[in-house]
Amino acid sequence: MTIQGWILILAFTGILLALAKPVGLWLFALYEGRRTPLHAVLGPVERGFYTLAGINPNEEQNWRRYAVHMLLFNAVLLLFTYAVLRLQGVLPFNPQGLPGVGDHLAFNTAVSFNTNTNWQSYGGESTMSNLSQMLGLTIHNFLSAATGIALAFALFRGFARREAKAIGNFWADVTRVTLYLLLPVCIGYALFLIANGVPQTLAGSVDLTTLEGVKQTLALGPVASQEAIKLLGTNGGGFFNANSAHPFENPTGLANLAQMLSIFVIGTGLTYCFGKAVGDTRQGWAILSAMMILFLAGVTITYWQEAAGNPILHNLGVAGGNMEGKEVRFGIAASALFSVVTTAASCGAVNAMHDSFTALGGMIPLFNMQLGEIVIGGVGAGIYGFLLFAILAVFVAGLMVGRTPEYVGKKIEAREVKLAVLSIAILPLIILGFTALSSVLGAGLAGPLNKGPHGFSEILYAFTSGVANNGSAFAGLTANTPYYNALLGIAMWLGRFFIIVPMLAIAGSLAAKKHVPESAGSFPTTGGLWVGLLVGIILILGGLTFLPSLALGPIADHLAMTSGQLF
Repeated sequence: MTIQGWILILAFTGILLALAKPVGLWLFALYEGRRTPLHAVLGPVERGFYTLAGINPNEEQNWRRYAVHMLLFNAVLLLFTYAVLRLQGVLPFNPQGLPGVGDHLAFNTAVSFNTNTNWQSYGGESTMSNLSQMLGLTIHNFLSAATGIALAFALFRGFARREAKAIGNFWADVTRVTLYLLLPVCIGYALFLIANGVPQTLAGSVDLTTLEGVKQTLALGPVASQEAIKLLGTNGGGFFNANSAHPFENPTGLANLAQMLSIFVIGTGLTYCFGKAVGDTRQGWAILSAMMILFLAGVTITYWQEAAGNPILHNLGVAGGNMEGKEVRFGIAASALFSVVTTAASCGAVNAMHDSFTALGGMIPLFNMQLGEIVIGGVGAGIYGFLLFAILAVFVAGLMVGRTPEYVGKKIEAREVKLAVLSIAILPLIILGFTALSSVLGAGLAGPLNKGPHGFSEILYAFTSGVANNGSAFAGLTANTPYYNALLGIAMWLGRFFIIVPMLAIAGSLAAKKHVPESAGSFPTTGGLWVGLLVGIILILGGLTFLPSLALGPIADHLAMTSGQLF
């Protein structure tokens, strides 16, 4: 580890914390439906959309209607993208003449982008036309991100409202987030990336002659526009197969820093927005504190392990840190930081290959996802996932003091606890179940490139990434097969919507409750004790659930490496 590496990590953390309040205030304005400076230009567009769609933005919905409209919206988008991918060969803006995408890969990709996962079982530049990238995929980057933020707003209203039946209007929430946040920021962000060297063109490729006289074809396309929302919306699906390790997606150190900040910035701002929504910004800062403790602990371990290097190579006389699978222009510190940021935020973009990390260095990105993508987390999904853990934490605290638990003025009763447990339990059940199945079936065992613990880790990482809606991968797994495309598609869909529906039920239940004033017997949910309890509950639930699978995978791999064995 180096001083320069730690300066990067601390500078990143400082800039992020400085952005939390201003971003949170903008999000709070959208949460309340208040006028912003952009309404002068975009207000007519918003009203025109409501008129064309026959939507009354002031007509609020109970949690069931909110959930049904959200599910129907996403189902239509999924079918639309599947059709675009299948018909790619006959649609325009296909300068390379690429054929339509196969059935199982089209299904996997449509589900992947629909669920904000962006798992890619294909190489973008060799599989997808410009139209498929722009219309089939990038549209989901905006709308799946907007859906996540809208769902967070719905849960915020559940905590903030008193004896109410409604939790907002899904269509109004998605429209406002897209028009007044994601679109304007991404326009400026895309211009910044273009200035740093990211291509933005409808051309398919360009033929070059290298200095050695070799002919080379460089793939091009509308990269900057997809890259901006890929990161800001914590989507992660790259235009190129190498993702953010590709110089056309991530050309400079400044672009790399901006990409990491953009992955976290909305999730960080939502913590402050939550505090404003419930009338106590200390609640938001307490949540952000717990998130940052988990994040910095993960960065420290990953950076330490990658800087320490591979013990097998050390025994062979090759000293130094682990640079396998990393870009020289970024180095170990920026690669380790990016890996933790992208897996803490359910983004899945990568500037280094996680499969090439050391065993414990690769375990931290894996564990981040297994916690439920709540360490900052995906846009919207991170904060509402974290609040489910907060409900369980305050329930445990209530058991310890012998009174009905309360959180931000709402009593947490059996219904909310059961629904929170249901949402949280979905993750390990699907991950471990599908991993176990793939570890014994021939079709599953045909996927891993490596044998032994690392091969098991490749399978475990794939289903963890899919269910957690992250999308990053241990690249040693051959996933473009009917078996993995189908099973990962199912896993991604279950991991997204089987958590959302119980969460919305909690929002509806909380909104109907009365506000309970804080009393001398109330457990404080803003101080260090509360932050420590939150972190402890998250680590206990995540650690105990996944410890056996981690012991079979990365921990066993680490023990093999330190003993000088190769599997």
